[in-house]
Amino acid sequence: MNPTAFVRPYRPADAEALDDICVRTAHNGRDSRPVYADPSVLPAVFAAPYVHLDADLAFVLDDGSGRAVGYILGTADTPRFAEEFRAKWLPRVADRYPAPQGPPGSPDEVMAALLHDPERMIVPELAGHPAHLHIDLLPDWQGRGHGRALMRTFWRALRERGVPAVHLVMATANTPARAFYDRLGFQEIAVAGLDPSDVICLGRTTEDPAES
Repeated sequence: MNPTAFVRPYRPADAEALDDICVRTAHNGRDSRPVYADPSVLPAVFAAPYVHLDADLAFVLDDGSGRAVGYILGTADTPRFAEEFRAKWLPRVADRYPAPQGPPGSPDEVMAALLHDPERMIVPELAGHPAHLHIDLLPDWQGRGHGRALMRTFWRALRERGVPAVHLVMATANTPARAFYDRLGFQEIAVAGLDPSDVICLGRTTEDPAES
């Protein structure tokens, strides 16, 4: 772990850096810019709404100079978050990323469809894991223990809110991320209608053995 890097709460000045981190890691852990015509749709779905709606559960990896080079974002209450996403976030961005008319025909339209369907986050099989998260680190900062530090900070914040368990949804193709989650004790949760060759759900308690 870089001795100068540290985890701290998100600050509004980090917003641009978080969007950039999201874009540069969103395609199965790799840079999304070669894949999307307008990759800014990705942070509009997976990063910006979290710091807008749940900023107190947003933490960044600071490289020691004030620059965010990684983050963990999420919510303690997924159904409430989906409701606020619809009411408070979507009106801010819907005109820029209109919903596709008919089945999505491009990667950008796939993301726009997700943006316009926050209710997709409410899944009966995940009711016992009410919190969910997104975690990303720039490539140069991966594999040094920083992801674990971010995750432990997030678990602690959830425990302080009385939240017993957390889930995430990930691309099955992102095998390095799956190995990371496996090491942290996440386990697969079967969800009806989900194609496991495409995406999978993982969950764990918010307990941290290192703090027991």
